[in-house]
Parts: sequence; structure tokens; C-alpha cells
Amino acid sequence: MSSQILKLAFVHPDLGIGGAERLVVDAAVGLQTKGHQVVIYTSHHDPTHCFEETRNDTLEVRVRGNYIIPRTFFGSFYIICAILRQIHLTLSMIFWDRAKYDVIFVDQLSASVPLLRLTGAKVLFYCHFPDKLLTQRESLIKKIYRYPVDLIEELTTDMANCIVVNSKFTAKIFHESFPHIKRTPRVLYPGIHFDSYDKKVDLKDKSVEILETSKKIILSINRFERKKNIILAIHAFAKLRDDNLISANQFNNLRLVIAGGYDYRVQENVDHHKELYQEASKLELKPSTLMPGSAELLPENSENSQVIFLCSFNEPQRTYLLSKALCLLYTPSNEHFGIVPVEAMYARLPVIAINNGGPKETVKDRITGLLCSSTPMAFSQAIASFINGEYDRDNMGDQGRKHVQKIFSLEAFVNTLEEILMQLIKDSSPFSLLNPLSLWLSLTIALILYYVYQYPYIF
Repeated sequence: MSSQILKLAFVHPDLGIGGAERLVVDAAVGLQTKGHQVVIYTSHHDPTHCFEETRNDTLEVRVRGNYIIPRTFFGSFYIICAILRQIHLTLSMIFWDRAKYDVIFVDQLSASVPLLRLTGAKVLFYCHFPDKLLTQRESLIKKIYRYPVDLIEELTTDMANCIVVNSKFTAKIFHESFPHIKRTPRVLYPGIHFDSYDKKVDLKDKSVEILETSKKIILSINRFERKKNIILAIHAFAKLRDDNLISANQFNNLRLVIAGGYDYRVQENVDHHKELYQEASKLELKPSTLMPGSAELLPENSENSQVIFLCSFNEPQRTYLLSKALCLLYTPSNEHFGIVPVEAMYARLPVIAINNGGPKETVKDRITGLLCSSTPMAFSQAIASFINGEYDRDNMGDQGRKHVQKIFSLEAFVNTLEEILMQLIKDSSPFSLLNPLSLWLSLTIALILYYVYQYPYIF
């Protein structure tokens, strides 16, 4: 229990089940356990598509800014809508809730930072990865459209009292992406809650029963997004058979399970699942799908399926897959951090990942997993090395667990975060309205906010 109790607010756009959401929830629960008062503000929270702590009253979640601005305008302008929704959320915090906080933890979107600082609270911005790098700019129009958005991101990020990033890789990219921000962000690795991964498999759970198989499982966990490069896992899996890296009997005894966040409201999730399913079908891998809330795989005759798409999963399913799998395939390239390899290593599961980005900091090559190039052949050969016994999988699993216990514990993450927050409180430097840039940006955002609030039909 801390000697000084802080009033803390977390501002997060969409409280779903991704890695960013896991970090926010873990931070909030950890700080609340230490005696601090915690509230999470979000623009969207679906009780059927969220982490347990946000729906079982462990955490107080307030949904604001979800009824005026849509998520997109006819499938476009996603980032503009996201910014406007966050501004609406901020308006509700300031003028509706009227709550006073010591520190406000903001992540993903920085547009509301100037307004939040005007409340007198200190603002910590946690950068998972620069948003400007998470979008494609194929056309001149898209480049022009993104320019002011990117400028606002850089200016508002720099207005936070403190900037924190999730890895040394992200810190490097941060400096390259925001050359006008002269401060050095602090690196704070995410941690995991060990107790959540120490639970025993419940084979009587209906959601687990449907996944139970005698086949050896190759596991991939990622959101159904194209940038996650999940297709690499499918191609690598098929190469095991096509290039005779293992025997036919060995291959027939394998199953690739592709599990990850899936939200029917997100068109990319829906489209990309279809693309992956079609690719698996083309490669004659007999794919099946388990949709959220479904009690059966589709198609029904899926006993011989060698690729299973698990569109969103619950904790018992995760526990079963991590305990049953032969190895984890982590396919994103230049991933900013990636919590999934950490979860897998704690579960004594060797990781196969691309040799760049965050995994270079989390996975110890040939000790807790294998780092390789981003080609299907490289991944396929790595999988075959575990099947053929070239590596001591059990020893690698034990080393992975010790590695995570030493560096990526949730306790270490929360303790360090608390130290940062306490230091912020001691910093008495105010937000100066005499700074012309700060004043201009605050007034501009406030003006947009006012018109959105007063004349929603315009938007």
C-alpha cells in the first residue's frame, strides 16, 4: 500500500482485447491494488469483447463519447473519427464528470493531451508505437490527408508531462518519427500477471472441449489484421508438407491454430479472416473457424482440419492452447514490443519470431526460442527443428519461463510505473498558456470540441 494515494484516470479509445488493452488493464488493476483510486475512460466497451477485469466490477469503466461521432465515415476517415471521439470523451470528463485527477494516463491517441493538461492534472503518454507509422499512404490524397494528423500527433505528444515507450526499439523509432521532440522517452516494458497463466487446464469447459485434439498444435496468436502477417504462418505450415521437411505421418498429426482478436465491427478483421481462410483452402489445409460465442467449428466436419481459425478466445482456451502447443509462431515484422511471445515463454512454450523489432529484446535466440528471417522457408525449417528434436524443447521452455520471471513480471512493471507517477506529482512545473503553440493548439481543439458537442449533425 502506497503512503500517498493518487487519483488516477486512464484514457483509452476502445477497451477491447488487444495487447494495448491488456497493458492498460494490468496497469490499472496493479495501481488500484496498491491503494490508488483508478477510473478508466473509453469511447467503447463491449462486455462480450473485453477483458474480465473490465466487466466484473474489478475496475470502474466509464464510457464517454460513443454516441455522436461514428467510428468511420462510410468506412473511411478512421483516424479523424478516432480523434473526434477522444475529444468528445475529454469534453465529458471535464464538463460532465468534473472529476479532478492527480495523473491521467493516456495511450494510443495524444490529441486530447493539451485539454487534459488544462484540468491541472499531470499527463503521462504511453506510446505503444507512433500512429503515423501504422497506416499506408498509397496516394497523394492520403499523404495530404495524413499530414495535419501527423503534425497534431507530434505536437500533442510533446505536450505530455512524461512520455513512456514499451521497448528500446520503439524509443529508436519514436526519435526518428518525431524529430521535433527533443526529450528522451523512458522505456517501460509491459509485464504479465503470472497467476493468470498458472491456472490448470479445464477440459470440462465447453469452450475448451471443442478445441481438444490428439494432434500436435502449432500456435499463432495475433489480431486478424494484415500488418500481423499471419499468412506467413499458413505458408510456413504448408511448406512442412510441400518441401518434405517432415514425414507425411508427422504432418497429418499437426494442426495450426490461428487465434486472435476479432471484432465484427472492424471491417479489416472480417475481410482478413476471409482472406486467410481462402488461402488455407487453396493450399488444401482443410480450414475451419470458431467464431465468437459459437459452440461449434464451421464447417461441422472439422475433425481432420489442419488449420483452425479461433476468432477471439477466452482465458480457458488460451490456457489450453499455451499448454498444448509445440511452439508459438509470432509473425509480425518490426513489431514494437509484442506481449504474446512473453506470455508464451512464461507458459514454457518456445517462440519462433522474426529477427527484428521487439522480439529481439524479448526472445533470446536459441535459448528461449528461435529468431529467423521473415520467409516461409525459414519459419518452416524452425518448426521442423522442434518436430525432429534438433532442440531440447523442454529446456528451452524452462529457460523462457525463468527469463520472463526475471524481466517481465507485472509486479516490476507496476512498481516502476508507480515510481514514474510519484515523480510526476513532485514535478511542480505548470502548463503555461503563455506558450503560443500550446495556446493555439488548445484553443483549436477546444473549438472543434465545442462545435462537435453543440452541433453534432454537422459531423
